Amino acid sequence: MPDQLSAWQLIWSGDPALFAIVRLSLAVSLSAAALAAMVGMPLGALLALTRFHGRFSLVVLLNALMGLPPVVVGLAVYLLLSRSGPLGAMGILFTPSAMVIAQTILIVPIIAALTRQTVEDLWAEYRDELTAMDVRPAGRMATLLWTRATAC
Repeated sequence: MPDQLSAWQLIWSGDPALFAIVRLSLAVSLSAAALAAMVGMPLGALLALTRFHGRFSLVVLLNALMGLPPVVVGLAVYLLLSRSGPLGAMGILFTPSAMVIAQTILIVPIIAALTRQTVEDLWAEYRDELTAMDVRPAGRMATLLWTRATAC
């Protein structure tokens, strides 16, 4: 019980160290979410609107990656960014940038898989209209993503 009281005391007193930690956490998480959205949404829309050899396997892989354990991603990022790793020269191991990279890797499959399913559903609904207006594939992708974004 005393630990809970001290935590509340830190919050109510406006402890600068606590708020710096919260700011950093929010900055890392929001940056990772924004980067993942910039990669995942076009990837998901592309998978929804195009047909190619190996598409089914890619969709299955994407869905499987949604369950990727954070520990595995953390180890992989550590190996990439450690001094002996291929990206070790960047010197960003144990920095907020490394946290953004790891979180982005975790979030991209989730955003891409959800976007793929949503855009497939929207394509089934708006296929006739977009085809009649002779909207090209890039325009279809942008239109369906925008339709989904404004519907939320």
